[in-house]
Amino acid sequence: MVKLATARECRAYSLCGGRAPRGRWEYINAGVYIFGAFLLAGGFAGHLSSWSATSRSGLVAAAVGLVVLLAVNAHDLLAHLAGVDYSVGLAAGLDGQFALVELAVPTVYIAGTVLTLVALIFFEIQMVSGYRQNLQKHGLNMLIAGPALWLLGSIHNICQVYERANANVQVLQKCVQTPLLLGSMLFLIGGIVNWHDIHTQSTSTSKLLGRSCAWFCLYGSLLFLAGGLLNLLKVFKVQRMDGRGLEKLRGGAQERLSREREGKVPLILEEGRRRNPAAGVDDQYWAPVAPVSGQVPPPPAGSYKEAVVTGAGTPP
Repeated sequence: MVKLATARECRAYSLCGGRAPRGRWEYINAGVYIFGAFLLAGGFAGHLSSWSATSRSGLVAAAVGLVVLLAVNAHDLLAHLAGVDYSVGLAAGLDGQFALVELAVPTVYIAGTVLTLVALIFFEIQMVSGYRQNLQKHGLNMLIAGPALWLLGSIHNICQVYERANANVQVLQKCVQTPLLLGSMLFLIGGIVNWHDIHTQSTSTSKLLGRSCAWFCLYGSLLFLAGGLLNLLKVFKVQRMDGRGLEKLRGGAQERLSREREGKVPLILEEGRRRNPAAGVDDQYWAPVAPVSGQVPPPPAGSYKEAVVTGAGTPP
């Protein structure tokens, strides 16, 4: 399964702490993706085994890998939503690429993963319970629709155009996005070949995932695994850059977001309000009473100003 790969500055993989916890969670995100891709590849390799028990457990392992990768893409989506303080209208309205890539791509990946996961579940049910026409029809169609969405998201992901991002970061991005795009294409080809093979058979079968499709999916999973390793290298390089050379929001969205963040910072003491020392309770405040218009309040008793005013008013 594919993964979002961008070089945006506005990303927050951890909602608490400073830069160090956020960088640590981004490493965790990249590592979990590698683990999920490994499960996916191992599952399809097991499905190609001649043992029936290994073949069934292979589909289960592939399904677990899809669940892991589904969580990774959901984390990517939440990280970019949190990076703009969930102001989707502000960021997407002024920066169209942010809406088409950072928000749309993970959403399309999640939808494609759900469809592929349901297809594998249908295949597993068919292998255990026997032939069912409805499961066959929907499972075969979902195995095409899911990778088709992956391919659509991969095209969106690889067509990013950056204006301020560092050239080295952009090269690393293309190295990540290219194997993910090729892997999505192999999964789609495998789904189409599998649909053709099943429908051209003269007899019904309970095994809906053929060997040809499993080989295509295995090679696609290996490409996903290679993309995950390159993504880990990209994360390492970006963390070493400490946020420099990354793409900011365009169209004035970055500046407006900064102003909104500054406006949300609470003031320690409100202007014109001071603590009442005679109240004895910390939560009680008092505001100085403004003088009535046209009247000058008298100076405090015993002050230097009172002595000057009194001395000025006394005749020599």
